[in-house]
Amino acid sequence: MKSINSLLIIASSTVLLPAQALAADLNEKIDAVIPKVVEWRRDFHQHPELSNQEFRTAKIVADHLRSLGMEVETEVAHTGVVGTLRGGDGPVVALRADMDGLPVTELVHLPFASKARGVYQGREVGVMHACGHDGHTAMLLGAAKYLAETRQFDGTVVVIFQPAEEGGGGGKEMCDDGMMERFGIQEVYAMHNWPGMAEGQFSTRSGAFFAAADRVSILIKGQGGHAAKPHSTVDPTVVASHIILALQSIASRNVDPMEHIVVSMTSFETSSKAFNVIPAEVELRGTIRTMASDVRVLAEQRIKDIARLTAEAYGAVAEITYMPGYPVMVNSETQTEFAAKIAKDVAGNCSEAEAIMGSEDFAYMLEERPGAYILLGNGEKSEMVHTVHYDFNDDIIPAGCSWFSEVAEQRMPLAR
Repeated sequence: MKSINSLLIIASSTVLLPAQALAADLNEKIDAVIPKVVEWRRDFHQHPELSNQEFRTAKIVADHLRSLGMEVETEVAHTGVVGTLRGGDGPVVALRADMDGLPVTELVHLPFASKARGVYQGREVGVMHACGHDGHTAMLLGAAKYLAETRQFDGTVVVIFQPAEEGGGGGKEMCDDGMMERFGIQEVYAMHNWPGMAEGQFSTRSGAFFAAADRVSILIKGQGGHAAKPHSTVDPTVVASHIILALQSIASRNVDPMEHIVVSMTSFETSSKAFNVIPAEVELRGTIRTMASDVRVLAEQRIKDIARLTAEAYGAVAEITYMPGYPVMVNSETQTEFAAKIAKDVAGNCSEAEAIMGSEDFAYMLEERPGAYILLGNGEKSEMVHTVHYDFNDDIIPAGCSWFSEVAEQRMPLAR
């Protein structure tokens, strides 16, 4: 985010307004919304909540949508909120933002820094909006305010405030809850801030955009013993080491080099911590990222075969638990072209994004309805998401609010 000196102070009792050149080109009513959006963003940032625990955030969102005269439904997939704004008989277009924070202790020194604590996997942790979901939620609230006040569209706008994006599968749960059918959604759009990309600029791509993300646990059972007598053991650490090396052959020898795949074993844990004990068991854990369904299927089968047969060759046993995660996120061609056009209207350009091996559960919504996902630059020198030093850039708020609003207005234009 810009330094305090780069922001225009509205009043000592309110928030700071981004003094950015882009704001001068925005609709006057959009411009008027921005101070409140910054206020919301900073409040959400100070009070982050973990996946499926977004109770405070959801209440603020629902109360605001009701104040705009929108139809509001809460507790959609636990803590999700869906608002409906009717403006005519045209299409039904949905705009989505995510609400949850991460189990990360913030190290950014701001007057509104998070001091929240939460329980994650049975232990108390710091909680932080380390991915910018506070900004996404606030920008969509700002767009909802603008759209409710102007009503310059012929159709229905559905605003989706999704819980549990950070590994909780909130997008899938909302779809499983019948959200698309219940609200008559025909198209769906979403946005994510992107560090390392120029502030306020947009980027997207048609087709496969974000990767499928699966997880695997491999438990190797051998025979433990004294480290001075390895010949009397079946050493699972040796077996695990060979399995890790062999798994790298999936990308290099089993998958077409033109395809995308990442196999990363990220944890190696033994049943003993002693220096002179060969453990009886080793557990490996890792993640598999793919951009095509056939590659995803192949990777799962090869991992199971390599782990089982390598262990067998050394006299050990491998128990494999494969956990499918978010699917490949695929942007629809027509809707991506439209999303890019709106981005060009807002920021002057929209670049072609590269395929990204991160995952995103907006993929579930795009499996059910055509739509598009777009990236909004958070600044070329901004810290990457999911880090303790990440900081959402308030100066991109005008671009984000404008993009959301223009998607609704131009996808459902009033008759002239």
